[in-house]
Amino acid sequence: MIKRAMTHKGSLVVVGTGIQLGGHLTLEAQAHITHAEKVLYVSGSKIMGDWIVSLNKTAESLAHFYAPDKPRAATYSDMADTIVAAVRGGQRVCAVFYGHPGVFVQPSHEAIQKARAEGFDAKMLPGISAEDCLFADLGFDPADHGCQSFEATDFLIRTRIFDPYSTLIIWQIETIGQLNQKTEVGRNGLHVLVEYLQKSYTATHPVTVYQAAELPVQQPFIHTCPLAHLADAPIPHVATLYVPPLHEKPLDPAMLTKLGLRTEKR
Repeated sequence: MIKRAMTHKGSLVVVGTGIQLGGHLTLEAQAHITHAEKVLYVSGSKIMGDWIVSLNKTAESLAHFYAPDKPRAATYSDMADTIVAAVRGGQRVCAVFYGHPGVFVQPSHEAIQKARAEGFDAKMLPGISAEDCLFADLGFDPADHGCQSFEATDFLIRTRIFDPYSTLIIWQIETIGQLNQKTEVGRNGLHVLVEYLQKSYTATHPVTVYQAAELPVQQPFIHTCPLAHLADAPIPHVATLYVPPLHEKPLDPAMLTKLGLRTEKR
């Protein structure tokens, strides 16, 4: 493929809206949305979509690429191709995604890679993610015990190794084992997840189902239950599972000595 010159007019900036409407959008991201020659977006709600359109009348939703039983990979590829096509047309394009544009957003990464491969200027700006909201709403510091983060289906099919003495975060628990666009919660996948986690945690270990608030007037969804009851718990359409550590992991005396640290807990 012949690369285009970097001086070509077409360019791409990928930004995130954050989770909460309006309040999470950075000033830098808003400026790019406002001044772009073409805005393409995937929003978390119609209200957010309408708000993006109010910032730039060229804004066009990519949601029409979603379809029942259509593989998500195909949907994301179509979105990326549409974004890059606009860049090839010589426009300054701003692609807008819900939350952080680089977290669980395959088309954003794919579009940037394709645009750069063809010689266009393309970059991503950070945004507030659901994980950022989770830290605040559930009130824990990921530095205290460490923090592990996995997508639910990947976590199971690759039998990911994890440390039960550290915080465990599992994403997209409502669609475990589902490769197509679905509207119902996959309860069978939840039963499989519970079975797998009970190899490391007791049935009574508390877990929390979480969804961040999308509007300032809303409260986050927070439901805590014993692990054994997770498969029957209320699950929102975008659900994250927080699993706290079993307890503090014992210190390693030999490593403390190597590091010249005192043996009592800090």
